[in-house]
Amino acid sequence: MIFVVEDDPFPRLLQVILDPAAPAVRIAAFSHFFAHELPDFSGWCERLRARLGNLHPAEVRLVADQAALRAGLPGAQAVVVESLTVGEQEIAAAGGTLRLVQKYGTVLSNIDAAACARAGIRVLTLRRRANISCAEHALALMLALARKVHETAGLVSIEQLQAAGYSPTRFDRAHTANANWARITGTRNLFRRQLGIVGLGEIGRELALRAAAFGMRIVYTQRRRLAPHDEARHAASYAPLDELLAGSDFVSLHLPSSDATRGIIGRRELGLIKQGAILVNVSRPQLVDRDALLEALQAGRLGGFGLDPHYDAPGRADDPLLGFRNVIITPHLAAAPRFNSLDDFEELLLGLNHELR
Repeated sequence: MIFVVEDDPFPRLLQVILDPAAPAVRIAAFSHFFAHELPDFSGWCERLRARLGNLHPAEVRLVADQAALRAGLPGAQAVVVESLTVGEQEIAAAGGTLRLVQKYGTVLSNIDAAACARAGIRVLTLRRRANISCAEHALALMLALARKVHETAGLVSIEQLQAAGYSPTRFDRAHTANANWARITGTRNLFRRQLGIVGLGEIGRELALRAAAFGMRIVYTQRRRLAPHDEARHAASYAPLDELLAGSDFVSLHLPSSDATRGIIGRRELGLIKQGAILVNVSRPQLVDRDALLEALQAGRLGGFGLDPHYDAPGRADDPLLGFRNVIITPHLAAAPRFNSLDDFEELLLGLNHELR
């Protein structure tokens, strides 16, 4: 059995599980990567291999780009890709042996499903748990910033609240309720607020589904507009970036890191963003120009900022971003726990094992 796998940090796990020739240093690296949540990584691999009688052992060819993909396809029975393209040229390169194309995700924009169907090749998808977690984390940051959870957690006494700059009081309970006796100002709802999603890909779509359940109005922008049925499914309407920034109460970034996206939110864009908007970035920190971000926070332009991962790993306790009360930064937790990826690949491999009987 020969697998061609896109050489990405997570799909490399397929080599460790299936290929007896996997480098020892890579096996050790993955064992270390999972150790805090799965101390017995080797045992997990062995138990999974025992269920993969149609797949293990296999030769796994890791490919980094389109040319390497085509070069690695001859004789392969299955290919696993995230962003690399599979079309007529790749199918021809396989020489008639290819039986399955597995998308590491659900969006098939990089796979010619019609060409695969003509060649009798099954196309499988995987709704990735890590993508769902990233969407949940983005929503959690939005909620925490909107409800000021991070600022007020644990402030339960008059003294604590006063020390934090608030003006707590006592209401006349014979006439009024006692809600918000701490007199916290500036909280807001997500309901009927506009969410602008920059990049409605795998994670952006997961966020849109959840935000719609909160009653948010969803607009999105990206290089290619979605088909009408995809927009309808995610209750999202298209808007150019400038329009999205100017009209959105919350903005969430979901783009890959590249020369084209680095600094896509800079001084100009932060000058256009709606006054008081909450900006969340659970993609790559470099999407937002750091100096411009600090200026916008200092000027009070943003109502809040949520970030995961940080610009530096590990960061520094004296980072100026941490000095703002309306900023939340978490240490690369959005895709956690590790069992998201472990369960993803278990599901993926068991599915392939069933199809390649």
